[in-house]
Amino acid sequence: MGKITAAITGIQGWVPEDVLTNKDFEKMVDTTEEWIMTRTGIKERHIQKGKGKATSDMAVEAVIGLLKKTNTKPEEVELLICATVTPDMIHPATANIISDKAGIKNAFSFDMNAACSGFLFALVTASKFIEAGGYKKIIVVGADKMSSITDYTDRTTCVLFGDAAGAVMLEPSTEGYGILDSSTHADGSGRIYLHQKAGGSLKPASHETVDAHEHFIYQEGQAVFKFAVTRMADVAAEIMERNQLASDDIAYLVPHQANMRIIDATARRMGINKDKVMINIERYGNTTNATIPMCLYEWENKLKKGDNLILAAFGGGFTWGSIYLKWAYEAK
Repeated sequence: MGKITAAITGIQGWVPEDVLTNKDFEKMVDTTEEWIMTRTGIKERHIQKGKGKATSDMAVEAVIGLLKKTNTKPEEVELLICATVTPDMIHPATANIISDKAGIKNAFSFDMNAACSGFLFALVTASKFIEAGGYKKIIVVGADKMSSITDYTDRTTCVLFGDAAGAVMLEPSTEGYGILDSSTHADGSGRIYLHQKAGGSLKPASHETVDAHEHFIYQEGQAVFKFAVTRMADVAAEIMERNQLASDDIAYLVPHQANMRIIDATARRMGINKDKVMINIERYGNTTNATIPMCLYEWENKLKKGDNLILAAFGGGFTWGSIYLKWAYEAK
């Protein structure tokens, strides 16, 4: 029997119905559609509305769809990891809530917070459980209700984010498919450039923190852009070099959808043409942990068994990483 690897055997995405366009933002803040498109590549984003609707509600839609798609019974799932920066609540883990809502009773579950790199980090973590030989079916969810921590009076950040969820099924493969290599990194000194100021143990919620808009995303855009361009591009190139992959060997680059300029820079560094880059930022914006699974979901019907994919992400923290993945199936 060959080496056990963790292969994606199914994927499902979900976005809310309500759409927030650049034209809408022209009525909300001092900005223009041209300004937004030029600097971000985003035209519209989906927003989760409705009283009592949280990140878990989007994630459950993706998970239930995934179970149906893969003909998997909820009780067959052994582990569920949710990558998110917008948990339903501080505790319990949103993964626990998702499992309950989806009827998954025989799995343990936990959340992973690595900002926009969270889904990639969660995939790597889940793959180790598969490779160890003890787990057969693991679900990894990337979901964020970014509208819940976005300050819609801050024109520099409010145009960037949207809400979405994506989920993948991981199962063992002995045929050389799945996650074949990964490189993950973190530099905590970058936290000063991208974070949420209040709401944690350092600065608990108070009237002062709420009045000062400190429960929203804080970002120093230029510093984040500079780090993201270099780190995401370098780590993707590193994975290719380590596995002796040329640009012609890659079917698709699957980058985190943060900013069109960052995506372009990563593709150039790897020598990959734009037609081999999964891009949907124009329609969804930055959905944080949902960007990579949403790309895979939308391109699923184009993927062929054996395709080489490079996943790459960069997030607050700072965190960044890349995965070399060989696609394991063709969509029916």
